[in-house]
Amino acid sequence: MSEGNGGFFKGLFIGGLIGAVIGILYAPKSGKETREELARQADEIITKAKEDFEKNKETYEKELKRFENMESSVENKIEEFTHQSAEAVQDRTKRLKKAMHAGIDAYHEKQKKKPF
Repeated sequence: MSEGNGGFFKGLFIGGLIGAVIGILYAPKSGKETREELARQADEIITKAKEDFEKNKETYEKELKRFENMESSVENKIEEFTHQSAEAVQDRTKRLKKAMHAGIDAYHEKQKKKPF
């Protein structure tokens, strides 16, 4: 987004300069009138640039807030996922221990019943 804005302002500035030069070269007006016209056009360009700057500043601020909200949401989801993963690991560890103990107990029972 910032590259497009930079290109716009660069184009606006270059276009203004080209327009001013062409206006001077082909102006049927006196020097004083030409300078007044150039000053008026410069004021218009500056005013337009300020308006565009303010418009883009609001858009930037809105996008920044949206990104911050998204970042917070992602952090919460990561935290939740981490907690769920830890619980799942603990649950599986308990189940594995139970299964191992059951297997060991079954082995010992079988060994007790074996005639020597």
